[in-house]
Amino acid sequence: MTLKLYNTLSKKKEDFIPLHGKEVKMYACGPTVYSYPHIGNYRAYVFEDLLRRYLEYKGYKVTLVMNITDVDDKTIKASGGDKSKLASITRRYEKAFKKGLDKLNVKSADEYPRATETIDEMVELIETLLEKEYAYKTDDGSVYFSIEKYSKYGKENLVQLDPKSMRAGERISEDEYDKEGIRDFVLWKAWKEEDGDIYWETSLGKGRPGWHIECSAMSMKYLGEELDIHCGGVDNIFPHHENEIAQSEAASGKKFVKLWMHCAHLIYEGEKMSKSLGNIILLEDLTKKYSPEAIRLALLSTHYRSQLDLTDKKLKEAEGNIQKINDFRQSMDRVKGKGRFDEVELSDSTLVNLSGMRPLGFQADFEKALDDDLNISEALSALYRTMREANKLKDEGDLGKDDAWHFVRQLEEFDNMLGILPEIEKEIDESVYEKIKERKDARLAEDWALSDKIRDELFEMGYNLEDTPHGTIPKRKK
Repeated sequence: MTLKLYNTLSKKKEDFIPLHGKEVKMYACGPTVYSYPHIGNYRAYVFEDLLRRYLEYKGYKVTLVMNITDVDDKTIKASGGDKSKLASITRRYEKAFKKGLDKLNVKSADEYPRATETIDEMVELIETLLEKEYAYKTDDGSVYFSIEKYSKYGKENLVQLDPKSMRAGERISEDEYDKEGIRDFVLWKAWKEEDGDIYWETSLGKGRPGWHIECSAMSMKYLGEELDIHCGGVDNIFPHHENEIAQSEAASGKKFVKLWMHCAHLIYEGEKMSKSLGNIILLEDLTKKYSPEAIRLALLSTHYRSQLDLTDKKLKEAEGNIQKINDFRQSMDRVKGKGRFDEVELSDSTLVNLSGMRPLGFQADFEKALDDDLNISEALSALYRTMREANKLKDEGDLGKDDAWHFVRQLEEFDNMLGILPEIEKEIDESVYEKIKERKDARLAEDWALSDKIRDELFEMGYNLEDTPHGTIPKRKK
């Protein structure tokens, strides 16, 4: 099946066909590093990681660039106009952001360009827009993009824009604004007293870049003027991504992005997270209660274009599923010998593996689901069906070591895309399993005192026991 992905620009699913063979140029809007990222921010990064992993699984060579916005209205306000303090603050929060990505098993981008280190490219891009008369300077030395001169603005859009709300000639200097007040947006901000010593002396004058020009310059520097995929949260659609399209295409004369993909909002326990409600949830807060694997699974489990209501119930359910997956892997690793039907002699020269001939279509089901705009619910269903089938074969005595190995390999293949498997624990000593067998025999003989004694001995050795329908599983105490 052909991979189909939803394009925010065309408002429909499209066959994914890269611009250049199997190479994919992918850009993702990164964080504005003026505070610690909350769990809603990480939802977008986990979605983008799933997309990237699946593209790589399909054989594409993905080059991913994710920017770091380390100078804008918010970061300047946080630093009080002190350039050295700006660097200190933004590096601290950038480090925290990347630490969170690592916890959630998000693969690193190929490049993490910082805005402050791409000023020359921004100035060059703005100068091109001035030369083509899509931009103009104001008396104070600032530079604005003219939505009147760029006739495509408001025509082919990521979000529906009302022509009546477009105020050509009027200007807005703030980085963020709503679509009811569309005006010429700022590309270069002339220095003001409140900026302190945060400015750059350039051919445009003394000042700093506007937020929107930053991503265009950084993406073009590392990926060129035409991108295959541009990702972000739905809150980036307007004005940020809309303005990116206008300034990039006005400068280059080329289509900036082929496929736009946006991740829906995350709410927590039915409410939008906000400082006023005091319900901003940081990743660090959640990892005190749940494993990073469970948090990642919870963030993945709702389709990226649907709003995710993250609740303690959903996180507990994800934790339980992670435990089942880990238990399953341990259980399969313990399978020894051959299954009941591993080798059946049909003739003097023919041996067949009956359990291996069962029509297991889980891999195809998994791929079919993700080919349909990353349909994660169906993909996870395929994963859980794989586990149920393997456990059924094991319980019926039909599962041999080779088949168990294939089930584990399939699980790991799925996880190359999902990224949720916990690290494999150090192998448990065989003596532990011998004691578990002794306990099982004691329970069958209804010798409960001996059964409890063995459990206590294993506890002293550092193991808790979990009795499951598929056997007893030892778990190291944390």
